[in-house]
Amino acid sequence: MTLLRKILFPFAILYGLITNIRNFLFDRGVLKSYAFDLPIIAVGNLSVGGTGKTPQIEYLIGLLSDSYKVATLSRGYKRKSKGFILADASSNAESLGDEPFQFYQKFDNIQVAVDVDRKNGIEQLLSQEPKPEVILLDDAFQHRKVKAGFYIMLTSFGDLYSDDFMLPTGNLRECKSGVKRANVIIVTKCPASLSVEEQNQIKDSLKIDDNQELYFTTIVYDDCIYSENETLKVSEILKRDKLIVAGIAKPDPFFNFLKDKNDVCLTFADHHHFSEKDILNIKNRSINKIIVTTEKDYVRLKGSVPSEQLFYLPIKSQFLGQSDTFNKTILNYVG
Repeated sequence: MTLLRKILFPFAILYGLITNIRNFLFDRGVLKSYAFDLPIIAVGNLSVGGTGKTPQIEYLIGLLSDSYKVATLSRGYKRKSKGFILADASSNAESLGDEPFQFYQKFDNIQVAVDVDRKNGIEQLLSQEPKPEVILLDDAFQHRKVKAGFYIMLTSFGDLYSDDFMLPTGNLRECKSGVKRANVIIVTKCPASLSVEEQNQIKDSLKIDDNQELYFTTIVYDDCIYSENETLKVSEILKRDKLIVAGIAKPDPFFNFLKDKNDVCLTFADHHHFSEKDILNIKNRSINKIIVTTEKDYVRLKGSVPSEQLFYLPIKSQFLGQSDTFNKTILNYVG
């Protein structure tokens, strides 16, 4: 913890008090929560950023979209548009935000919408044809104005909410007691070799309720990288000169998976909008190199750097056992 964060400790206490009062008012019905007559799954976290919400939403899309009309609803973080937008052929990362645009490009059988006001967003989606049968709320754990039917809360391995503290001293958006709203807690970004004994130790530290389910997932990288017109095996490009670009929270695992000793890594802030200066720097540093980036950075860089140089590496969330149990829990709720 930095000295500045320690100095700001009184503000963390004040912020925690404010969020507790807010949650109390919602719990007592003083502040109104709105429920809807269809399955709504909210995916979120107690801390700021970097817990793997995007691959978890994509996992749910893959699980549900063959049997149900699925819609995703996000706030569209850092988009340059306002209000409700339903993705269509004219959409891009600037109008939707990078992650919703990634959903739109990756899945052709779902509806993708953005709206800061999730209640209005749901109402707008329900006015569409075809009407969605399931709505996935992205990063909506603290959005108490909508009462989802099912809550999935994510916490990162090595950065558990149980070991954290309120902003600005720590990274928690609300007090740890907020976890009680979750139906399912998922510890994300675990080592693939995490033992059952280690899982049980984490379970003890999280102190979850008996009616809550706990799962562990790891991030799995694709075997290939992809450009607009070409696919290359990761094993074949590891020794090639590369410029590796990431504008995500906690990019070190991404760099470590791809990096060779001669490679250059460029780090940007999460959801970074690449300026002309950034693009020029990327072009200058990628002469005679391929550029490898994340999926959500790719949708923001596409069209700004040469397409024959620009590749992205997909990731997905994989359960460390009990995936069938998780799938059954979700399908039982939706069904």
